[in-house]
Parts: sequence; C-alpha cells; structure tokens
Amino acid sequence: MKAIRLSLSLAGVLTLSQCAMPVSMPYFFSSRQEVVRRPLLVQPAQASSPPLFVWHGTGTPGVTSVNIDLSEQKAYIFKNSQNVGWSYVATGRSGYATPTGTFRIMEKQVDKRSNRYGSIVSSNGNVLRSNATAGVHHVPGGRFLGAKMPYWMRLTGYGIGMHAGPIPNPGSPASHGCIRLPYDLAQTLYQHAPVGTRVTIMR
Repeated sequence: MKAIRLSLSLAGVLTLSQCAMPVSMPYFFSSRQEVVRRPLLVQPAQASSPPLFVWHGTGTPGVTSVNIDLSEQKAYIFKNSQNVGWSYVATGRSGYATPTGTFRIMEKQVDKRSNRYGSIVSSNGNVLRSNATAGVHHVPGGRFLGAKMPYWMRLTGYGIGMHAGPIPNPGSPASHGCIRLPYDLAQTLYQHAPVGTRVTIMR
C-alpha cells in the first residue's frame, strides 16, 4: 500500500512539473521585454581573436535604434528592440567629452570632413602639421584640411555625430567627442539608420 501511495505521489509531482513548465516558459521568454542593452552572444565561440563588430541585422525588418555605452566603448544596435549587432566605438578622450542623453540623427552625409579638426597641408598635399585645430594652428604656406568623417550621422547642432574612423585601442576613448565606428559597420549602419533614428548615449 505504501508503495502504491509513493508511486501516486511521484506521478503527481511529475504532472505538476510538466504542467508548470508551459505556463512559466512563455512569460520567461516573452518578447515583450522593452529594453535589451546587450546581446547574449558577442562573438562566435570559434573566433581566434575578438572582432571589432558583429552584425546580423540585414534581413531583419523594423525600426533601428542605437545604444552607446561609454564605459564599455561599445555600441549596441537594435531593430524593434531585438539586438542585431554590436561594435566597439571610440568616443571622446579626456578633455573632449562625448555628451550623454537621447539624441536623434539629424543629418547624414556619405563624404564629410571636419571643419574643426584635421591637418595643415602644403599646396601639393604634404602634411605640415597633423592633429591641427582650425583657427588655432598655422603653418606658413599651409592650409587647413579637415579630417575625413565618412558616413557622417549628426547627433547635435554643435558637431557631435557617429562616423567611420580609427579605433586604435578597442575599449578606450580616442576621439574629439564624436563616436567613431569601424568603417564597414559605419557604412552598414548608415544604410539602416535613417534621419530620426534614436541614439542613446550612457555612461
């Protein structure tokens, strides 16, 4: 009799466990999560070295948004709150802070040059002074040439935006305040982020 009771109790426990699973799983895996800042998988397990970016959003429909984490020096890209990629970025180094807050892409240009930072070059294009600031640095016989900022996506009225540029030390700031992206990722994001796209920058 005890054996029969024990079998019935175990059967009851198994029945409850099996019934509970379908109820809890849909809630746990619900797609209604509003804010997902980071992807679960940042790189393929077989990768020999960390990539600068991962993108898998080309065939994914929906509204694009971008979250930039200054402490990680990474951007996380979403479509309809679904993570579709991430990238290392290079934001403002000491003395050139990148602003935080929520912004919208205001303007886009495939070919853009800075009107403030660049180099002083001679008439035949030789660099006379690199890392020059317009109106501050002068070299006799030289002219200012702004730094290239391909795939420019403006975020502020005072010259902060996202664009392709060097990321010399992934994970470390390096810019004059803009958000630099790897060239290929900047080109891709430019295609998927129209004017009006929301960009959130956080510390």
